[in-house]
Amino acid sequence: MILIKGGSLYTESAKTIDILIHGDKIAQIAENIDLTGSMELIEATGLVIAPGLVDMHVHFREPGYEYKEDIQTGAQAAAAGGVTTCCCMANTSPVADSVDVVKFIVDKAKTAPVRVLPYGAVTRGQKGEELTDFVALKVLGAVALSDDGNNIQSAELTRRAMRLAHDYGLLIISHCEDGELVRNYAVNEGKVSKQLGLTGRPAIAEEIMVVRDAMLAAETGARVHIAHLSTAKSVDIVRKAKAAGVNITAETCPHYFTLTEDELMKQGTLARVNPPLRTASDVEAIINGLMDGTIDAIVTDHAPHSAEEKALSLTDAPSGISGLETSLAITLTYLYHTGELSLANIIKLMSENPARILGLKAGTLETGKTADVVIFDPNEEWTVDPSKFKSKAKHSPFAGMKLRGKVKYTISQGKIVYRGD
Repeated sequence: MILIKGGSLYTESAKTIDILIHGDKIAQIAENIDLTGSMELIEATGLVIAPGLVDMHVHFREPGYEYKEDIQTGAQAAAAGGVTTCCCMANTSPVADSVDVVKFIVDKAKTAPVRVLPYGAVTRGQKGEELTDFVALKVLGAVALSDDGNNIQSAELTRRAMRLAHDYGLLIISHCEDGELVRNYAVNEGKVSKQLGLTGRPAIAEEIMVVRDAMLAAETGARVHIAHLSTAKSVDIVRKAKAAGVNITAETCPHYFTLTEDELMKQGTLARVNPPLRTASDVEAIINGLMDGTIDAIVTDHAPHSAEEKALSLTDAPSGISGLETSLAITLTYLYHTGELSLANIIKLMSENPARILGLKAGTLETGKTADVVIFDPNEEWTVDPSKFKSKAKHSPFAGMKLRGKVKYTISQGKIVYRGD
């Protein structure tokens, strides 16, 4: 048994509580629980107790790209970031488009320190040509469907996919970028792309696909979730679609509400992500979308690569950053300590809402529920040092930055899987 004693609840009340964990369940939540010799004590005075974070957008690379990351190292990075549930995108090698690959991921995840759940691909090989067997993938454990990393260019195929997903009670997570407009371009189309003399990824490439998928969701009745929103107009499109009753949700990532395209001039490939970092006005719009509820979730889009790959030129290096171990601290630093969001709202965006969107039994602290807990100091300052990451990917555009908010303990299914310094 584990007794967490004297921590502040993440809710607006900030009530001081004790939590008793027995096995993999929360056995009791009370103002005072007596310690006995059979309990392991976690002294949480001065710390915040919250449900373990649910990251509904990660890339753990296994199978096929284990040199970048694997399920074990990705799960260890998640634990260090306070994340107790991770959902893996399907762009592995082979793609998670068959029961064999989904089963492989499910089996590998059984020994991971946190819960790792797979997504299935919408199309075979993520080529945007032929739909996968949605029912078979769902039965084997796929919690949603996504071709993330690739946009499905065909509106007809997307419409058909949404109709089937609606019939089978599945969520489609949409990577909204028109492939013909973005190709493999590295930088937002704007002042920085002009300075670098590069063709840019225009904001409208994202926005027209957000419009398309919102309209298709409205027409089919399907649930659609828009991945990694990055532009002001995309936020406005989602806002209007929600107001019109469309069954649409959306996410963004810490780098989209903190960094701008200027980072490419300073950090090169370390700041290369898809979609790209945008402008200051886009950052402001993303924050406003988080504040007014237009954006439902904060995810990492944890996309690890090797040091050798990130050392390539800006045009040749792959997009993506290692984000699991910094996401909570970045969010606290830029949204909580600046007064934009309360702790309760941050946990809602990083735990409760993702669990609700995916229909997972997570995201809450309740007696009788699974004991997934993060305990953190919202005020402790620390400096990001990627060399200390649990992830294989030791790179981050936040390297050297001072952040406020430190994970002290992560408990997954009743087991302590991370103890902070």
